[in-house]
Amino acid sequence: MTDQLAEARLLLAEYPVVDGHNDLPWALRKQVRYDLDRRDIGADQSAVLHTDIPRLRAGGVGAQFWSVYVSAELAGDHAVSATLEQIDAVAQLIDRYPGDLVRALTADDMEAARATGRIASLMGAEGGHSIDNSLATLRALYQLGVRYMTLTHNDNVDWADSATDEPRHGGLTDFGREVVREMNRIGMLVDLSHVAVTTMRDALATSTAPVIFSHSSARAVCDHPRNVPDDVLELLAANGGVAMATFVPKFILPAAVEWTAAADTNLRAHGFHPLDTTPEAMALHRAFESVRPRPVATAATVADHLDHMREVAGVDHIGIGGDFDGTAFTPAGLDDVSGYPNLVAELLTRGWSKADLAKLTWSNAVRVLRDAEDVARELSAGRGPSNAVLAPV
Repeated sequence: MTDQLAEARLLLAEYPVVDGHNDLPWALRKQVRYDLDRRDIGADQSAVLHTDIPRLRAGGVGAQFWSVYVSAELAGDHAVSATLEQIDAVAQLIDRYPGDLVRALTADDMEAARATGRIASLMGAEGGHSIDNSLATLRALYQLGVRYMTLTHNDNVDWADSATDEPRHGGLTDFGREVVREMNRIGMLVDLSHVAVTTMRDALATSTAPVIFSHSSARAVCDHPRNVPDDVLELLAANGGVAMATFVPKFILPAAVEWTAAADTNLRAHGFHPLDTTPEAMALHRAFESVRPRPVATAATVADHLDHMREVAGVDHIGIGGDFDGTAFTPAGLDDVSGYPNLVAELLTRGWSKADLAKLTWSNAVRVLRDAEDVARELSAGRGPSNAVLAPV
């Protein structure tokens, strides 16, 4: 594996990782309310975060979609304003570390960042609750730099069903389809991670631009509702989109599903949200783990998903979306953002070619954004902004 690791690092120097989802902004909000002096990611933050610039560099990351996620417990104007605060946090990070991070809005910007050795910084909004049922708000987020929106998070929204909530709409409503069409028109990628399978299929039937899954893996390998079924992977190939495999153990390792449910129950019993990754919540997790050992995923576990996704969707339709700083636990060897070379080395041992790995790490994600830009130019030339509103229930 030593030779493969050296080869992986050389490959990532040329074709760095585009990671589809990193929750650092939310971690900064929860831990220090965006006090970047207290969480200086220009230095080692491994005691409290999965992400800092030295480890991004060590991991061969060339572009990052920073998630501007806000909790679905926030609604209406509160969700919108919190999303704006998350966007502002990303802007602060880019301004603070200009030698390492650079704002990216287009595929050309991503390539320009690679050419100058900086990390292209894009944004994705995680959950349609962030727009408060307003297409004008959607367009405003795009103007502020948001380049994908995940249609739901863990809960349904008024126009789309989530994978982890009780079905309410049977997929997308008429307004939900209009959201997808407007995203196509402005060039915002439609992200189908977190959504119900019915929503996936409706969105794929509606979208005229390629869609993405910013952090989802293969349901055939681990039967979890957050993962993508094979028939949808096949539809994704026809759509031209990209599914970015996640590293979250409870989504990729069957044995971790039950354990995580029990660990989440333990957190709730002590007054913590299951998604809480603050030091206090992690201390509770460690105490729980000392009594009930945690099943541990590895880089090979992720590689199993990528092997399957490549077989079903094709090598042109896969990518990587680690979900660092949005999960309490990570696989061995993919402990933080420095671990991507270990995954590439594992894939090299499985016979993946340099050309295929370059697509996985860099080219597919850049291409899908460029294709969405092309579709937007064509659509916006033929029609103006949609002023549709959600029909009263």
